[in-house]
Formats: sequence, C-alpha cells, structure tokens
Amino acid sequence: MNIRESMEALEEQTLSPYAALSSRTKGRDRPEQLCDIRPEYQRDRDRILHSKAFRRLKHKTQVFLAPEGDHYRTRLTHTLEVSQIARTIAKSLRLNESLTEAIALGHDLGHTPFGHSGEAILDKLCEDGFSHYKQSVRIVEILEKDGKGLNLTWEVRDGILNHRTTGHPSTLEGAIVRLSDKIAYINHDIDDAIRARMFTESQLPAKYTDVLGKSVRERLNNLVHDIIMNSMDKPEIIMSGGMEEAMQGLRKWMFDNVYKNDIPKAEEGKAQQMISQLYDYYMKHVDKLPVEYLLLMVNGGEKNPGWFATT
Repeated sequence: MNIRESMEALEEQTLSPYAALSSRTKGRDRPEQLCDIRPEYQRDRDRILHSKAFRRLKHKTQVFLAPEGDHYRTRLTHTLEVSQIARTIAKSLRLNESLTEAIALGHDLGHTPFGHSGEAILDKLCEDGFSHYKQSVRIVEILEKDGKGLNLTWEVRDGILNHRTTGHPSTLEGAIVRLSDKIAYINHDIDDAIRARMFTESQLPAKYTDVLGKSVRERLNNLVHDIIMNSMDKPEIIMSGGMEEAMQGLRKWMFDNVYKNDIPKAEEGKAQQMISQLYDYYMKHVDKLPVEYLLLMVNGGEKNPGWFATT
C-alpha cells in the first residue's frame, strides 16, 4: 500500500475545489522520485523545518534589536505564530494545510539580523539592492545544502516570494500566509511594545480596537474568524471591508509609533554599522568567506534574479 497515494486521494475527496492539491503541483526544478509516505507539500515542509536557515531564525530579532528578557519575539517565534494562524485558516476553509505550513515556515528564511534595519542597510550596500523575500527564495533554491538548494515545489516558492504586502500569490494557501504574516506581526509587536512599556493597551486608537478587539487574543480571534467567514467556499481570501480598514489603520499606527520609535531602534546605528563593516570586510577579503560560499562563486551556482518570472 502506498501511503502517499492514499493521502493524495483523501485530498481529492475532502479538500475544497479551490485548494492546491499535492498531486497536481507544477513540480520541482529537478525531478525527484516521489516519497511513498509524504505528499509533495508535506515533504517541502519537512525540508524547510530541517534546514540550517530555519534554525538561524532563532537568533534574529524581530522589532526590538537588543531586548532584555526572554519573552520578546524573535524571527523564529514570529514564523511559528504565522504558521499557527495560517494553518487554522487553511484547515477551516478546507485548503491544503501542508502547503500553507510550508510557505509560512519558509517565508522569512532570508531575513537579515536586526530586522528591517538590517534589510535597509543591505539594500543600500548591495549593488543590486536587497529584499528579504527574494533572499528567502535564493536560500531555498541555491544556498542550502552546499549550493544544491532544497528543490522545493513551484507553489511553495511562489508563496514565499509573494508573502510581501505587494505580492500576489498564485494559490489561496499563499494568500492565507500573506495575510497571516500581517495579523501575526501587528499583534505580537503590540504585545512586545506593551512589555517594553512604550504604551498600554488602553492607549491604542479606539477607532481601530473598537472593531478589531481590546486585547491581542481578542484581535487574533476576530481577524481569523473574519477571514474564514468571508472566504468560505470562495476562490479568494478576503476580509470584510471594516475589518481590513481597521487592520490597515492599526498597522500604519504601529509604523508611526513603534517601528520608527527610538526605543526599539535604540541600537539601530550600531547594528547597521556592524553589518556595513562586515560587508566591507568580506568584499575586500573574499577568501575569508566560508568554503561553501566560495565554491558557489567558483562554480557559478547563482541564478538570474529574475528566474521566477519565467518559471
């Protein structure tokens, strides 16, 4: 008995007609023999979970660059929270939970140390610019496994690339992750900011919290319910107008009052200086790079940055 085939048949029978079925994936860049136990998206989820890049997320800070205490989010805990929210939505809508989880676990693999401060300085330093979502795809395609990459399916890579605000994922599972990312970081960053005594829950704008909820728990619950109720049996992932407007308003308020605030950015200058000095050093001393990256350069393992548009 082939367990994978049984699981694929179960997907056909139980998932929504709008779900991305494992048996109908566009496939991988390099064809591989199918697993006798795991469908393709579950296999991708496992590869991401066991990758070096995933383990490195535990050392990357989210918003507060030098937090005091163990309870502030890191890039790893953010990723796990995105995964939990996205899986809840996907399961409720009878979409492919394994594909959703794979995209969620991989969406920030290419993020820099020191959050968006690190990304901003690298974007200035690099000749062709730097974007964490492109770097995430580059990691799974090239940098992991000594230049072999993880050889993930097209749908997972598409979801990772398009999780950004301006992205347009090709699957509903990717669209769920794109929204879940925002839901997660808005709410857990509020929680961290309250822990840092930047403000209290009662100081959040009432015009947003009256719609979204008066606590992190209430907001998460309301947002998830809203997406599920408005997307049920539809070929799109949507929110009600009032809920989406309130979420975007609270997101803007967070940018104005938290992300650009001096408290979480207190160490930004030092962080960006450190990255700048490391960048300059390795550009002048390429031979000091780890052997795996030197081999990538020698063997020409890099692909055209526009590869995905033609895939």
